Amino acid sequence: MSLGSQSEWRDVRFVAMATVAGPRPRLAVGSMDLSRGLESLPVSVWPPSEEPPAFQYSPEHVAGAGEDTDPSEITFPGCNCLTASCVTNSCSCLRHGENYNSSCIKYIGSEVDYTRPIFECNAMCHCGEFCQNRVIQRGLQFRLEVFKTVKKGWGLRTLEFIPKGRFVCEYAGEVLCFREACRRIQAQTPEDSNYIIAVREHLYDGQIIETFVDPMNIGNVGRFLNHSCEPNLFMVPVRIDSLVPKLALFAAAAISAGEELSYDYSGRFLNVPLIKKEHEMLEEDDIMKKPCYCGAKSCVGFLPYDSSLCYTLGKQTFGKVSQGN
Repeated sequence: MSLGSQSEWRDVRFVAMATVAGPRPRLAVGSMDLSRGLESLPVSVWPPSEEPPAFQYSPEHVAGAGEDTDPSEITFPGCNCLTASCVTNSCSCLRHGENYNSSCIKYIGSEVDYTRPIFECNAMCHCGEFCQNRVIQRGLQFRLEVFKTVKKGWGLRTLEFIPKGRFVCEYAGEVLCFREACRRIQAQTPEDSNYIIAVREHLYDGQIIETFVDPMNIGNVGRFLNHSCEPNLFMVPVRIDSLVPKLALFAAAAISAGEELSYDYSGRFLNVPLIKKEHEMLEEDDIMKKPCYCGAKSCVGFLPYDSSLCYTLGKQTFGKVSQGN
C-alpha cells in the first residue's frame, strides 16, 4: 500500500506518549521574542531577567540524524479546486470530511472524531490562501508566553482568551529515526529532561506509522508545554505537504488569558483507549517515574512513562519519558 495516497487512509488512531502551581499569574508581558521573528506572532518570556536554556528556534519540523525523510519536501499532490475555499465532496483534500469549522477543529460529539486523518490543502493546491482547510500552516494565532513555573521549570501560557477547538501551536522539532530516538534516550541521565515524543498512528489495515520528534536542540514554542492529568490541549497529527505529520495542539476547552497550557503526555486524553500492551508499557518500572506536579484533582502522582525506548533497540515503541523544560 502506498502511504502517500490519501484515499487509502481510514480510521487512523494515534497514540502520543511521553516519557505551575501557585497564584494566578500576572499578565505582565516580556519584551523578548523567543522566536526571533520566525513565528506569525512574537513569543514573550517572563520574567525578563531570565532566559530559557539556549536552543535553535524552528517553527517547523527539520530532519534529524538518521532520518531519510525531509519533513519540508512536498510529497502530496494538490487539489484542483478553483474556488477561494474548498468544500467537501469536491476537494480531494477533504475526502474524509470537513476538518475545520470557523477555524475550529470539527467535532461531532465523539472522541473518535479526533482520530480520523486530517489533510490540509498544501502548496500544490489551486485553492486560495484563505481556504478554510488551511489552519495549521498559518502559524500562531494567539499570543503565547514562556514563563518560569514554581516546580516544573519553564512552561507555556496564553496571554489571551482561546476558544474551544482552536489551533494553539505545534510540537515541532527534529524528526528522528527509531534508532536515533533510542540512542538519545539511552544517553540521558535520570536528571535530564526528555523532550522526545513518539506518535503511533494505527491504520485500518493494521499498519502502524511511527513518528519520533525531539525539540530539545531544535524546536518551537511547543517544547515548553508541561504535562497535566487534566490538560487543556490535545494533540492531532495533521498532514499538509508531507507524510511526516504536524503535531498540532488544539484547545480542549475555552482557555482564559493567563492560563498555563498543557497536554497529556500519555496520549490518553480525547483518544480511543490504549491497547493492553500500551498500558503495560506505562505501568512498568515505577522506580524510573518522575513526580507529576500538575495539581489536577485526578492527578495520578507520576508522569507518564514508557521504558521501551530506554532498554532496547529491537522494539517498536512509543513514548515520551519525562517532563521538564
